[in-house]
Amino acid sequence: MAKLRRIISLMTIGIMSFTLLTGCNKTADSTKVLNVYNVGDYIDEDLIAKFEKETGISVLYETYDTNEMMYQKVKSGSTNYDVVFPSDYMVEKMKNEDLLQKIDFKNIPNMKYIDESFMNPIYDKKNEYSVPYYWGTFGILYNKKMVKEPVDSWDILWNPKYKGSIMMFDSVRDTMGIALKDLGYSLNSTNPKEINEAKELLEKQKDLVLAYVNDEGKDRLLAEEVVMGIIYSGDAVTLMEENPNLSYVIPKEGTNKWVDAMAIPKTAQNKKEAEMFINFLLDPEVAKTNTEYIGYSTPNTGALDLLDEEITSNPVAYPSEAVIKKAESFVDLGSDIKLYDRAWIELKSK
Repeated sequence: MAKLRRIISLMTIGIMSFTLLTGCNKTADSTKVLNVYNVGDYIDEDLIAKFEKETGISVLYETYDTNEMMYQKVKSGSTNYDVVFPSDYMVEKMKNEDLLQKIDFKNIPNMKYIDESFMNPIYDKKNEYSVPYYWGTFGILYNKKMVKEPVDSWDILWNPKYKGSIMMFDSVRDTMGIALKDLGYSLNSTNPKEINEAKELLEKQKDLVLAYVNDEGKDRLLAEEVVMGIIYSGDAVTLMEENPNLSYVIPKEGTNKWVDAMAIPKTAQNKKEAEMFINFLLDPEVAKTNTEYIGYSTPNTGALDLLDEEITSNPVAYPSEAVIKKAESFVDLGSDIKLYDRAWIELKSK
């Protein structure tokens, strides 16, 4: 695995562009530029160069931190991204708001490699607007040298013993979801009383939290600058390989099982090329390489057949059915998301 490159990339968030220099397919239209907008640290950049070389299409690759950041840019209408990578609930939201266009699956024959369990999902029931990319959970990554007590509940994030050494996601749905789960509620609650309780619980925790972070938190966990933090399962796989003192747990109260997907915005100007790129990423050999680099769980059966058993048997990346049964998927809350936004603003402003 290209883990050294992976760790270096953890420290570099920004805009990357890749242009075709040599080996161009002479039959391709080399004037085409595909605009891809993806989460940071979420592709093996060598694969972009490979796609450029095979197709003659140049890729302009830009990254974002959160679904909400991507959504706002696409919704503004001022962008011309051809491929975006929304999470499940954001696919549903963007579809409902007519921000996505239907995919022509005749141009994506590699869709046959997507596991049946990921087909016709609740967020895209007819498989018209999205293609599964990766999936996983989020949980607590903690340092075993510094935490000697059992870690099996979200409750530990409120332990004053770890004041100033806890990191939380800078993400309204994820962090509010943790508080809701800790209280025994649904991640998708629309009950104002429950949402307010979750906000109040996070307010009690705020003095213990070093920072609300996104990708930058991974470096601090790796360097043992903090005791624990919230992290996605794929990042946990990578960081645990680099630092054996780190351990990942999905708390007993349950967590989020998420799916990140590939989609084409309504404003895309290069739909055919976007579908070529999606199909390329679904190729089993490509998906295998990408999975080894990223560390996240793949829904691609062709890639799973090629991956080492050490990867596919890892319970961090591929948890048991019992764990999955206790997990929830986020759904689009429609106008009720305002309840979360209001609570989040109040939390962050105190």
